[in-house]
Amino acid sequence: MALTVTLEHPLDTPADVLRLARAKQRAANAAEAELLQAAVQWCVMHPAESVGGSVSTASAWSTLKGFGDKAIGLAGEGAPLVSEFAVIEFAAGIGKSEDAGRAYLAEALELRYRLPRTWAKVTNLALPAWKARSIARRTLHLPKAGAGFVDAHVAPVAATIGPAALDRLLDEALVRFDPEEAERVRHERTEARHLTIQTRQVSYDGHVDIWGTLDLADALDLEDAITKGAARLAQLGSTEAEGARRAMAAGDMARRQLQLQFDTDPTPLVLHVHQAPDPDGEPVLDGITRVEATRGFVLTTQLAEWCTRAARDGASITVKPVIDLNERIHVEAYEVPDRLSAQTRLRDHHCVFPWCTRPAHTTSKVDDDHVIPHSRGGPTATENIAPLCRRHHRAKTHTGWHQHTPQPGTYLWRSPTGQTYRVDHHGTHDLDTHDPGTHDPGTHDTTDPPDR
Repeated sequence: MALTVTLEHPLDTPADVLRLARAKQRAANAAEAELLQAAVQWCVMHPAESVGGSVSTASAWSTLKGFGDKAIGLAGEGAPLVSEFAVIEFAAGIGKSEDAGRAYLAEALELRYRLPRTWAKVTNLALPAWKARSIARRTLHLPKAGAGFVDAHVAPVAATIGPAALDRLLDEALVRFDPEEAERVRHERTEARHLTIQTRQVSYDGHVDIWGTLDLADALDLEDAITKGAARLAQLGSTEAEGARRAMAAGDMARRQLQLQFDTDPTPLVLHVHQAPDPDGEPVLDGITRVEATRGFVLTTQLAEWCTRAARDGASITVKPVIDLNERIHVEAYEVPDRLSAQTRLRDHHCVFPWCTRPAHTTSKVDDDHVIPHSRGGPTATENIAPLCRRHHRAKTHTGWHQHTPQPGTYLWRSPTGQTYRVDHHGTHDLDTHDPGTHDPGTHDTTDPPDR
């Protein structure tokens, strides 16, 4: 017999639907947080010591032979060992396979014992359990100090951090706290580089697939060449879609033996100098070089290799100071000058629409938007320019989304149905979710954005 669900309140408007969906999601988050706590408590009740407890002679012989219960490690260094048979029972109890149940308990222990700040966010419902588990799953291999580093940096922004940013932080923890393993991984990845062209698997219409793993410097040069090639084809009158023109440009490169007629000079290497002080105000010197265009980082040894390669190829190497992000830049014109565009994109890093993470440096798809429209007196200045990707720029202009900025780099949004969000350097914050720890009204302006 089919089950039906009777709603307590009618869903007559879009706002009613969102209100119900948000309430049920909060209830689901609370239930998942309680399940994680139950998982930890189960492990506490079945520690390694319980394996060596009072047993019969037969069961003792089984344990000695390897057939009985044994203590196993699930999480990383610093988390307690657990009875293996207890893991099996817990997995069955929550309807998971043994492997899935073991993984769930590992994530719970990782959070409780190695990521305490993130665990606190889960237990006070400021962070969904599924997202906390995804973080824990990826710190299991780190040394204890590395997990602590990730925890300290992730916990304040755990609810908003994206997969790419988390990957970069995990890589940084590996480099800082297990450099030998980081170097081993680097060499392993170097050996894994490849470019595969499936010439033996051709579609009926004459197309083949290509995929590969490249050195970043090579990938950036290839991307630059293909982008310019596709643009050149458009200028010559090609009406193909952008993706098709990029594929055609790759073929042109091959036919010209990798020397495009409109870009034959070596690609210059530009270094931007960024320096941040430690808590004592001293410069931080480490083995990390950040790559602006990718929002990632590489080892300084890799930078040295690129510089050597650039010098060998005759390319210029330019060292530039970083733009002052605290300076106010203002012009009278509507058009945003390059200097102001670069400053605001470096400040905000990505599209400032709620939950969007499109990188601001993708200038062809991200616009320099006037928060207060220029036609209504909004200045072309540091405090009134923000990057918006094309889709969200259109949404702001043509729908009921409203935006306000109480200070440079902080944006308050109201959706057409009245939901409010704050976007800042820590990501997106849902201002209508009043769970503990989600936001602090005492330190942020949470007033609704005014009508445009």
